[in-house]
Amino acid sequence: MAPTTPLQLYRMPVSGHCHRVELMLSLLGLPHQLINVDLQRGEHRSPQHLALNPLGQVPVLVDAGTALSDSNGILVYLVQRYAPGSAWMPQDALGQAQLQRWFSLAAGLLVPGVANPRYAALAGRVVADREGALATGKRLLDYMEGELQGRVWLLGGELPSLADIAMVSYTSQAHIAGLPLTAYPRIAAWVARLQALPGYVPLADTLAPPVQVPA
Repeated sequence: MAPTTPLQLYRMPVSGHCHRVELMLSLLGLPHQLINVDLQRGEHRSPQHLALNPLGQVPVLVDAGTALSDSNGILVYLVQRYAPGSAWMPQDALGQAQLQRWFSLAAGLLVPGVANPRYAALAGRVVADREGALATGKRLLDYMEGELQGRVWLLGGELPSLADIAMVSYTSQAHIAGLPLTAYPRIAAWVARLQALPGYVPLADTLAPPVQVPA
């Protein structure tokens, strides 16, 4: 069932959390509008945005007046609402448990190990504990490389799932964080397979110009 009106995605273009939602919208062929939220100008703290998400975070998806937040939760909503019973979300207990494991990694090790040093590099900042961050990222990528042995997709099926969508955004730009995928041939091939899917959209790799504060 297609939405009667375009869905609205409030996002920061360089955010992998926002990108995974944008990617799912595109892969499902759902009509949507992208609305940039300028975090530098504090738009995420505006009354309008806080009315959508009191935590002042992005992404926020609005579907027919209903606002949803949390990127992984939004992924589940989109599939259950617009592609129920599809391979994007396992229907069996084991598959759903394995999906939750990848959701946990996407919200856990992926953030300090890849997302944070990537953002720091894009912003020209120094990570407080760069060695520790890269060690965390390497631990995660080593795990992913092992999980992809003999597999095309992270859950092991013949088609991609939400596990792949949750992990690919930041992983595809791990080299920016200082973790080149040349050291991880299975992950590199997995990223290439996802990027070859009809409807794939890339994650932005440049920040918006900094806000100019009047003197």
